[in-house]
Amino acid sequence: MIQPDKYIYIGVDLHKQHHTAVIIDCWGHKLGEIKFDNKPSSFPLFVKEMKRYVKKGMSVVYGLEDVGGYGRALAVYLTENGHWVKEVNAKLANARRKSHVTVQKSDSWDAECVAKVLREELPHLPDAKPIDLYWAISQLVTQRKWQAKNLSGLVVRLHQQLGYHYPSYKKFFSEITGKTALDFWYTYPSPRHLTGVKVEQLASYLRQLSNNGLSTKKAEQILSLVVNDGDTYRDFQDRRDFMIRQFVRNIRFTQDELEQTEKEIKELMQELGFQLESMTGINVVTAAELVAEIGDIHRFSTADKLARFSGIAPIICGSGNKVKNRKSKQGNRVLHEIIKGLAARQIITAKNTKVPRNPYFHTYYEQRIAAGKTRRQAIVCIMRKLVNVIYYLMKTKAAYVMPIVNEEKVAI
Repeated sequence: MIQPDKYIYIGVDLHKQHHTAVIIDCWGHKLGEIKFDNKPSSFPLFVKEMKRYVKKGMSVVYGLEDVGGYGRALAVYLTENGHWVKEVNAKLANARRKSHVTVQKSDSWDAECVAKVLREELPHLPDAKPIDLYWAISQLVTQRKWQAKNLSGLVVRLHQQLGYHYPSYKKFFSEITGKTALDFWYTYPSPRHLTGVKVEQLASYLRQLSNNGLSTKKAEQILSLVVNDGDTYRDFQDRRDFMIRQFVRNIRFTQDELEQTEKEIKELMQELGFQLESMTGINVVTAAELVAEIGDIHRFSTADKLARFSGIAPIICGSGNKVKNRKSKQGNRVLHEIIKGLAARQIITAKNTKVPRNPYFHTYYEQRIAAGKTRRQAIVCIMRKLVNVIYYLMKTKAAYVMPIVNEEKVAI
């Protein structure tokens, strides 16, 4: 059992270059303040200086807000050296700071607020357990998001420039960023480069690029569309041709980097041994996103706690004799959106056959609608069930087994 009067509480305000630590006792009295650099060589000096505030028979507990970012190096050092470290939710510290009549903002005061939250909520705060594997996956997932965002921006700008040169460019290829299409835009960034090019010459070029997937008919179509579009040549055309080729080079580079990042993610995910991809709608990227946000599944003793962490569990609101369950806007919103997208993928059906991708969840969705739930509420119900599934798959490292559903119930 925790005895509050036997502890010294240290709250740390974390920054990129330096940290500020404030030491308080069990009554909330400030004992001292320490500032130190955010580098491994400074951490032993910080611990040594902190010891002069600790009396005989007292224990020390540290509270850090960002153990996955600027505070990770400190959290790793402290835990590896046997110190007790707690992860303090930044919102709790911020609420503590704003609860005072006079609101101030400084590194010292922020650290003191972290220490006071640590003192008041010690039994309820999770232990900081920075694990390198989960951290590396999280970093790669973040990197992939930036690469995908950058790629989307490049494709939008390529669309814009192609519209000036080839008004009917969308009819040229089914995918304008495919291998054949990108090579075509690079070789022929504007119609003037097609001047004098015969049908068979262009057809031979396209066949070579597409491994004989495109024929003379495609070459005829492209040349016909160029003629029908009319003259799009303008002054300084060579400068705009340069932009097209630059976009193509950047798209190719980003695509290669994105592919390499996904390869690295896949290799790290294999080390964890999860089989999340065995479930409908989850690929290796989605699985990595779930792991990056959840971290070590063992820090959640039940699926209910994971649901609350995800902001999916309802909040009980009551006054007098009236009690209602309301939608939560708390929790990890990134994880909430990942599970929401996964829930939407469970109920979609094949375009041609209209067969549900996941008959079990599709049936459950229809049952919720029939029971009077709105579509949005039914999706939330699926999200809650998905939390149970994800929790089980990560806890046991088992493969997902599709539940058998009566075909009559699955029928649309």
